[in-house]
Amino acid sequence: MSDNGMMEKEEIFSKVLRAGRRTYFFDVRATRADDYYLTITESKKFTNDDGSFFYKKHKIYLYKEDFAGFHEILEEMTDFIISEKGEEVISERHQKDYKKEYDGETSENGEEAPAEKFTNVSFDDI
Repeated sequence: MSDNGMMEKEEIFSKVLRAGRRTYFFDVRATRADDYYLTITESKKFTNDDGSFFYKKHKIYLYKEDFAGFHEILEEMTDFIISEKGEEVISERHQKDYKKEYDGETSENGEEAPAEKFTNVSFDDI
């Protein structure tokens, strides 16, 4: 019976956001005490020289007590960016390059740095 319970716990509630070479997985999971928390996983596709590819993953754990703060700051940050820079994507290179991301091609050094800086903040220590 406990095995069944474990299986059910895996699929509580999940959503997937595909964004070019990045895919974001939002998963509701259960704690041992059977409370719920959220994991956000960023999976990024990289292409090897031989054409094969691999994925790098980063995971963020978000617990109830941090929902309000996280939501508030995320909203504040996204609002700030839109009000400062508008909704249109500004590319330091040609707009063509931006399209590339969505064709599954690897753009060398595209917007690697900022994204990595963000995801390297490890929430795994919580």
